[in-house]
Amino acid sequence: MAEKGLTLKKLIENNFQPETPLDTLEKTISTRLEKHKKEGRSKAFTYQSFFPNTILDTNVQKKIVAALLSGNHILLFGPPGSGKTNLIKDIMDLLPPKIYAVEGCPVHDSPFSIADPKFSRLVPPCPTCKARFGKVMFEETGDFDPGKIDPGKVPVHLFHMREGHGFARIQGSPEVFPDNLTGTINLHRLEEIGDPTSPLVIQPGKLLQANRGVLLIDEIGKLPHGTQNVLLQALQEATVTPAKSRETFPASFIAVTTSNLNDLDAINEPLNDRLSNIYVGYNSEHYKNRMIIDLQLKKKDNRLFIPDIFIEAAVFLVEEWRRKGGDIYEFIEVGSNRTMIDIVTRTVAYSIMEGRSSLSIDAYTRGVTDAMMGRIRARGGESFFENKRLIEGFVKENTKVSLDKAGRRYWCEFFKKKLSSNTLQGKKTLKEIETVAASPKILSKAVQTRDGYGRFRSFYDYVIKKERFSGPYRGKKLFRSVFDFMKAIDVFHCEEE
Repeated sequence: MAEKGLTLKKLIENNFQPETPLDTLEKTISTRLEKHKKEGRSKAFTYQSFFPNTILDTNVQKKIVAALLSGNHILLFGPPGSGKTNLIKDIMDLLPPKIYAVEGCPVHDSPFSIADPKFSRLVPPCPTCKARFGKVMFEETGDFDPGKIDPGKVPVHLFHMREGHGFARIQGSPEVFPDNLTGTINLHRLEEIGDPTSPLVIQPGKLLQANRGVLLIDEIGKLPHGTQNVLLQALQEATVTPAKSRETFPASFIAVTTSNLNDLDAINEPLNDRLSNIYVGYNSEHYKNRMIIDLQLKKKDNRLFIPDIFIEAAVFLVEEWRRKGGDIYEFIEVGSNRTMIDIVTRTVAYSIMEGRSSLSIDAYTRGVTDAMMGRIRARGGESFFENKRLIEGFVKENTKVSLDKAGRRYWCEFFKKKLSSNTLQGKKTLKEIETVAASPKILSKAVQTRDGYGRFRSFYDYVIKKERFSGPYRGKKLFRSVFDFMKAIDVFHCEEE
């Protein structure tokens, strides 16, 4: 319903119900859970559907959904690069992109705050709307009475939620002062009004910008305690009282915050008590770590052929680092999701620089080294060089191992699923593949016709289907590249395991 001359009365006649952002989110989650249940979807599928741009362990997704469904603000904490910031964006997308708001209100009041006594007590209107509809002037005493307001005289419009208007984000740092959250004085309005304590001169801060939507705070523990206390009032009362104003403003929003492990002690206890704390670590499930890279590559225009083996190898390598790297502060980001993605993108970059049309082992080795070295938290003197030696040693020891493991996984999946782990069939298939691949003429014939070469065709179809980021490569050129690479790293021996 978006029509000219729309009023609150019309919304009421159409049975539109007032909601806080937490109410809306709860309804959205409940509706989707019920829908997926009727469709017979798995729980894992359902939980992932809430966070399409963030790949997390199913148990973590479950905890987040439960917290939001129960109406809690949340604190996501864990190591850097585990997906916390992306997760915030996904939560933001769960809210509808448009909402009904009082036309002309600087903080987009809910129209029900103006003329619905019950909802007005929960989320009071802003001082501007009180004066506009209730004739309660700032310099006078007296209470705003929503029961006396005619809903037919409250103009409403369909408001598009966007940055600074229903969505606001704060990057935690010691320089974020209370005024950044509550608001500052607009000098142009002050010149017009002349009263520095009037709420009409307030330029809305982040808390007021987030009214009716979502407030995102990255690294909440880095906020000064005075700023944290201002946030606490908003979470407790859904209102904010700017220091330079005599009036209270509405601040009804969902707070989604993040923190690294080292900053948790800097969050004051009363504020932390208002947040549902959820640990977001690295994925323990290999296929989900793989999905993280796939998700990023889908967003890119991949100019080169990126063989599946390189992607799998990057995942295996970082997973091995996570098992061995420990909790040393300087290494805290070396095993991050960002490193995993960067290994592949750096390998692509080096391959382009070498003038190649697909990835090379040498480019992979350099990509691994750069991606991991680039995430050491640098310290001076011998400490940095010792850390550098440790990573170089790890790369030297594990780069070839990761490629071998990924290559074997590639072949063994085919060997087990298509050949039922039959060793004799494996040898016959490999022999036929090698015969076909050795002759361009036979290869062309085997690809173009279904007659003969059944074993080769089975592996060929498997390769074509498996390779998702083929770039300019297609058909026999793609197959040839994969097969030559698998031969180079010698992975055709699954039956020996």
